[in-house]
Amino acid sequence: MPLVSEEQQEQYHRDGYFILESVIPENVVAALLDECMRLVRERDREMEAKGVTTEDITHYKKRYFISSRSDSSPIMTDFLFSDLMAEVCRATLGETAYLFNEQYVVKAADTDSKFAWHQDSGYVGHYHRAYLSCWCALDDMSVENGTVYILPYSRDGRHSTDEIIDHTIEDRSNDKVGYKGDDPGLPAIVPAGSIVVFSSRTFHRSGPNMTDKYRRCYLAQYSAEPIMNRDGSALWGRAEPVLKDGLRQGPPALAE
Repeated sequence: MPLVSEEQQEQYHRDGYFILESVIPENVVAALLDECMRLVRERDREMEAKGVTTEDITHYKKRYFISSRSDSSPIMTDFLFSDLMAEVCRATLGETAYLFNEQYVVKAADTDSKFAWHQDSGYVGHYHRAYLSCWCALDDMSVENGTVYILPYSRDGRHSTDEIIDHTIEDRSNDKVGYKGDDPGLPAIVPAGSIVVFSSRTFHRSGPNMTDKYRRCYLAQYSAEPIMNRDGSALWGRAEPVLKDGLRQGPPALAE
């Protein structure tokens, strides 16, 4: 049986998402969690040294967005370029795929840790071909600990599924907000090791963490072509080959 069914592929194009439950091996989840907490401690030290409690959308001891650290981590790199992630890319993007971005998203035990409705494409800021977001649950996810909520295409009020909505900046949180309707969306209640797969055009949000434990996920994002900056003079993110002519490519060399 293929990892991604035909029905899930159809759902991705129709609704903008699908869910793969318990597909990341337990030992890989554990290794990614170890890397996550190492980086959270590192980020805390960085912010303490600067004397700041907010950096962009990261808020000290509340929520963390830690990106572009895989180039020095064999654990993260092996996962990003694994057969598992290549198969998800092949089922959604086609025969060519590039690693575009990766980041840990962590909510501490804090009720002020929600994240606003947005499209991932809204954070790029200019038109580009839709890319793929793989929201990898490293903890069991629930409404109580602030799981991700998905808004299917049919419920977001856009004229076209390819449309990127203008986002506004939310005061205090610095979140970009692209949907201001009253639809609560669909919560992803999934066990650790699951992947919520969605398009960069899909609206999603997450609630606050109302438990006494961390809520951690690893976001792996892939594109069907290199995504350039607004004037086309440089890459916007990363563009490391994952699939070429349908074949998985080996990971790049790690930084020394």
